Amino acid sequence: MIGIIKYGSGNIYSVFSTLKFLGKEVVLVENPKILDKLNFLILPGVGNFASSMENLEKGGLLEKIRYKLKDGIPFLGICLGLQLLFEWSEEGEREGFGILKGKVVKFKDKNIKIPHMGWNKVKILKESFLFKDIRDNSYFYFAHSYYVNTQKELIIGKTNYGIDFPSVIVKKNIVGVQFHPEKSGELGLLFLKNFLEGKWLQ
Repeated sequence: MIGIIKYGSGNIYSVFSTLKFLGKEVVLVENPKILDKLNFLILPGVGNFASSMENLEKGGLLEKIRYKLKDGIPFLGICLGLQLLFEWSEEGEREGFGILKGKVVKFKDKNIKIPHMGWNKVKILKESFLFKDIRDNSYFYFAHSYYVNTQKELIIGKTNYGIDFPSVIVKKNIVGVQFHPEKSGELGLLFLKNFLEGKWLQ
């Protein structure tokens, strides 16, 4: 059973529909008690960092998700869902989950258009079951104004937009992507399939 955290952020139903298309059993999670019944957990996100953290706290989901992450449930954070895992964000000057070390910062290059919107390449830095049948420098769809500044050892994929930024991170049971697999066509579907059917733990 795959749980998608529903917390007032955009893009929830797009991810839900994509997983149903892959033939997966999926539930939307608003009640923390449901988390104990899940085999996989996905935190999508399009929206504001600070307000998203507030919504997770109000719903009683924040501490339960932290517990499940430490307990080892395979987890995928998408876009904002990736950023929320870190210690702090410039967006709203707000603390995040603090599960991963690093900060979320805004693109500052005046020569690039912000937000970073559209198709861009992912450079594969480390072998992973997540990239099974996905070629190096394949294109995925991005939509974001902020990126993660984190430890090198967490980064298994990077993308260039004025600077190189992490586009895929992994730490044990935790996977985070800055791109939107649910908007990335066949390769996005393949990435999700690899996450759900691949070898755990790395």
